Amino acid sequence: MSWPQLEGPLPSGLLPDEGSPEWMNKGDNAWELTAAALVAIQSVPGLVILYGSMVKKKWAVNSSFMALYAFAVVLICWVLWAHEMSFGERMCPILGKPNFALGQKYLLERAKNWYIPTATYVFYQFAFAAITVILLGGSVLGRMNFYAWMSFVPLWLTFSYTIGAFNIWGSGLLQNRIIDFSGGYVIHLSSGVAGFTAAYWVGPRLSHDRQHFPPNNIIHMLGGAGFLWVGWTGFNGGSPFAANEITSLAILNTHICTATSLFVWLSMDMLVYKKSSAIGAVQGMITGLVCITPAAGIVEPWAAGLMGAMSGSIPWYTMMVLHRKSAFFQKVDDTLGAFHTHAVAGTLGGLLSGILAKPSLLKLYYTETPYGPGLFYGLIQGRLMDSLKQMGFQILGAVFVASWNVVVTSLICIFLSRFLNLRMDERDLEIGDDAAHGEEAYALWGDGERRPTHPHRRLTIPSMCRHC
Repeated sequence: MSWPQLEGPLPSGLLPDEGSPEWMNKGDNAWELTAAALVAIQSVPGLVILYGSMVKKKWAVNSSFMALYAFAVVLICWVLWAHEMSFGERMCPILGKPNFALGQKYLLERAKNWYIPTATYVFYQFAFAAITVILLGGSVLGRMNFYAWMSFVPLWLTFSYTIGAFNIWGSGLLQNRIIDFSGGYVIHLSSGVAGFTAAYWVGPRLSHDRQHFPPNNIIHMLGGAGFLWVGWTGFNGGSPFAANEITSLAILNTHICTATSLFVWLSMDMLVYKKSSAIGAVQGMITGLVCITPAAGIVEPWAAGLMGAMSGSIPWYTMMVLHRKSAFFQKVDDTLGAFHTHAVAGTLGGLLSGILAKPSLLKLYYTETPYGPGLFYGLIQGRLMDSLKQMGFQILGAVFVASWNVVVTSLICIFLSRFLNLRMDERDLEIGDDAAHGEEAYALWGDGERRPTHPHRRLTIPSMCRHC
């Protein structure tokens, strides 16, 4: 291909200088920083608002605070050791070597084969790691001891998230094997499975809370969901690390799939329950966002619409029908249904990537990696064996991520339970935020005055040595 030659000198703003070396593309870097900010906004304020409004009023502060705390602590861990464990040198086939991502020389050098500084790459990947932990937290809202959560976050990031990222996106065992455009497996399958597993070990909410757990502010819930949806523009649009054609396609596909999924989920609610539900619409929105994530830039728009139809119906069935009939699902109290919205939808997206991935788009995005075509195109082009091989890798990736998260999340919870209560005391569960933090979400007593405190409410940090 011949590129058109520019006549005359470049504008002064595009010329290399001391702060803009020749290898850096200012347009790519500007977009990537914007994409990273959009991903960060999904967590803070997006999930802070969504969690705080989607739970019962007495858990609004605790739920929002869990998200805010995780966002902050993940960043500290990320630059101290977790980024290099995810994207650095191998320590063994499945584990990266921990190291700092703080030095000026390292952060200002070129990030791999892209035209952006490493500092941009580090921040973008941090935003992914942070939202993964926060999504996991949605499964244990309304009863997890906040002090146990404080320890759980860095442990899970270190021993679970970094393993998935290193093996699928980094230099690990499954490198260049799994099609996962933007984290259907690394982020959503892992958070959904880990959240469900953590919910098992933490235990359920109080029975009356579990049976009646209405959102305290549906308008704010929809606002938080809006941050999540619009922020997904950066989630999937940032993965090419360039402002190119794949970026544009990924963004368009993201919104096509999400809108279709929301519509299908809402239609299912209306057909079965004869009533449209705002909460159901949010769940359908989330499953659409999750499902398209592993395939956003490597499928055609018609395929994105098909994925939206499936993400609005299959997770709906597992959540609204199968969950209620299964004794196993009933035993585990997954507060916001993260298993269905993230694990089921993420797995569905990963498998559909192996069916609908278009060869020309795969070649355009994965320029140096010979991924097999989607099964649909393999049948058309006479490459069935290549397609079946790729489909096998997609299944293997799902099994690996799910298995690792069940085992490691269980070990972390068992370890922490030796030193901390994973679940709050029964009497504190009756009170909620006031018992956990000495604060309440809404000032409804006089002119912002505090209500009389409960005589047994504790304002001090509980003993770190009490067992469950």
